[in-house]
Amino acid sequence: MALQGVRVLELAGLAPGPFCGMVLADFGAQVVRVDRPGARGDLGLLARGKRSLAVDLKRPEGASLLRRLCSQVDVLLEPFRHGVMEKLQLGPEILQRENPKLIYARLSGFGQSGRFSRVAGHDINYLALSGVLSKIGRSGENPYAPLNLLGDFGGGSLICTLGILMALYQRTRSGKGQVIDASMVEGTAYLSSFLWKSLQIGLWEQPRGQNMLDGGAPFYTTYRTADGGFMAVGAIEPKFYKLLIKGLGLKPDELPNQMSMSDWPEMKKRFADVFAKKTKEEWCRIFDGTDACVTPVLTFEEVTQHDHNKERGSFIRDKDQGVSPRPAPLLSDTPALPSSQRDPFVGEHTEEVLQEFGFSQVEINQLTSDKIIEINKVRANL
Repeated sequence: MALQGVRVLELAGLAPGPFCGMVLADFGAQVVRVDRPGARGDLGLLARGKRSLAVDLKRPEGASLLRRLCSQVDVLLEPFRHGVMEKLQLGPEILQRENPKLIYARLSGFGQSGRFSRVAGHDINYLALSGVLSKIGRSGENPYAPLNLLGDFGGGSLICTLGILMALYQRTRSGKGQVIDASMVEGTAYLSSFLWKSLQIGLWEQPRGQNMLDGGAPFYTTYRTADGGFMAVGAIEPKFYKLLIKGLGLKPDELPNQMSMSDWPEMKKRFADVFAKKTKEEWCRIFDGTDACVTPVLTFEEVTQHDHNKERGSFIRDKDQGVSPRPAPLLSDTPALPSSQRDPFVGEHTEEVLQEFGFSQVEINQLTSDKIIEINKVRANL
């Protein structure tokens, strides 16, 4: 795989860090998740392809152990607020002095500087500070967060993953690692670059929820069907809009101009009345295979059974028959080969990992006795 041979230490955290680590693992990196002893399990829920090492970093012996590991790895991924790693004597200045090739990835909500760098936050807070949240929501209603996908996983995990890959590439030329300051606020703002660049052409001049791409247009929104399902409509271009009107059974000469914004509210009501007369399946039969840009809003139960997704193998199953999306994008020569094994228990691979990094059995036994590390080997059920 593309990241074969890359060694990563991921300090356990919530969703953004674990997803970044899972992406690296899916594409071939050897990822070890550093857990806290006594932890109930992986709170990130994204441990595919990883191994678990349980070590108490708050004790000097535990911090020393991590420094020893970091002298041999390519990437350290840490998800804490500014100052936490420095307090543990595990900051980049110390670790990169011992391993100049180390890529030190810092994934946090507000970044490593600025007045918010030491305070807590979650996805909705990062969206709010990025400006993006102000653009999301229905007309006349409060802004709302679209799940925790934008800040945590888009502006956080994927932007951090991109930074790691760029740093790995740069290291092939310079021989040196670097520090990655991945702020979810800034990552989310970066994702919104199109919004900023399109302000000057008036694409967002109307109040929230009344513009073309935020639910204001009758040809770019969702509609309820007769059976309680929904259809998504994205017929922006005139040629696609004509096919939408044809599929709805309406007459173009009896409708106002597509871009007459003052008529959009009434048009949405008219389209809604039409969509409500047929089931989702019936609308699929009408629009599938056309360029009307009308598709069903699939539930998680439906999405794996959709013909297009089945033909591409877009969803995979693990050995316990759990379903998840296949890693993306597809690489023609070195595709991802995600693990189908169950997620690791906390501390399941502690002894195995330490042995690989050159720790003697005497050292491992002493660390266990001193409760610096935790070993939880899987036992057979007889």
